[in-house]
Amino acid sequence: MDRTQLVLLALILGVVVGGSVVLLIAYAFRLRDRQRAETSSHVPDGVTLVLRAMDDPAFVSDASSTVLAASAPVGVFGIRVGDVIPGEELRHVARAARDTGAPVVRNLRLRRGPAPAEPRLVAARAASISPRLTLVVLRDITEQERVEEMRRDFVANTSHELKTPVGAVSLLSEAIEMAADDPAQVRIFAARLTAEAARLAALTARIMSLSRLQASDELREVRDVSVDEVVTSAVEAHALQADSASVTLVRGGTRGLHVRGDAQVLSEAVGNLIANAIAYSPAGSSVGVGVREADGVVEIAVTDRGIGIPEAEQQRIFERFYRADQARSRSTGGTGLGLSIVKHAVQRHGGEVRLWSAPGRGSTFTVRLPAATPESDPPQPKPVRKDRRRRVLTHPTPTERDSV
Repeated sequence: MDRTQLVLLALILGVVVGGSVVLLIAYAFRLRDRQRAETSSHVPDGVTLVLRAMDDPAFVSDASSTVLAASAPVGVFGIRVGDVIPGEELRHVARAARDTGAPVVRNLRLRRGPAPAEPRLVAARAASISPRLTLVVLRDITEQERVEEMRRDFVANTSHELKTPVGAVSLLSEAIEMAADDPAQVRIFAARLTAEAARLAALTARIMSLSRLQASDELREVRDVSVDEVVTSAVEAHALQADSASVTLVRGGTRGLHVRGDAQVLSEAVGNLIANAIAYSPAGSSVGVGVREADGVVEIAVTDRGIGIPEAEQQRIFERFYRADQARSRSTGGTGLGLSIVKHAVQRHGGEVRLWSAPGRGSTFTVRLPAATPESDPPQPKPVRKDRRRRVLTHPTPTERDSV
């Protein structure tokens, strides 16, 4: 082997050895970086910037369950940077994601604020972003759960309430068939069948009304509505009911007021209050419908001299299918949906319903709606004249309750 070949071989060996050394050095640096990443608790800058921009509660924790970085909304759950994750369940979620390397989702009950704040149902999703760091994102699903629970209750209650009139219609149909040779009995059963069919129709109509109010995003026909128009429509629609019950409807208060909304929905809401007041008032008494404006709010108060509502039941009176007096509801054919429709209708108009009641002294339901000032006042409806047959009076209402 001549000198040239030896030099060439030496050069090749030098390149191989040098390349090997470079590869070893690169591998050593990479191994060092990996070890640093596995043992480092430094939160990458990109993660910190994302957390600052998040509207959802979220935080990053290390292997010791210490919070290293967090979004601003997470503070409502008592989670602070530098502190240990509060709550063993939440710490377990973060550890599980870090140990398995796979995302972990759990529904937890976390207290939003200091005690005695109501625990909230939260969906906690944790994912590992490094061997030591875990990202946890929280989503409050309390309202979603409540809506789902309300839906289940609504379906269950509706099914239960529909069974009674449907079963009665079926039994009365069989009774009519069996009493075909007895005209007197047929007439009795037919009258009861008609009553049950009317009850079923009323129940179905109210369920549909309540469903529309709960499901619709917007009201159908929104305009400047005359409160006189709403009250007149509601009073006239229930004048016959008042006459049959020997109850006098008394209308009074301020005229010419307006609100923004759907006239039909508002008329139905006020009509439901009037119907309830008549149903729970003794014969010979009066039901007052008064209107006034105070501080930019229009108040429509319906006052009766009926049996009143115990304080313990006043919080539940607006629940679907809830009846304060079961015996009275059965005799009057009530569905238990009227006040729930009132509550949802008024809330859809940006208002509220207030209740004052005392057993033996009667009740006052007050609908409060934001007042509106129309560009041009529509013609005022003709006042309802005194009608002995319908027992509708237009003089001012009796002294209203302090809460009205």
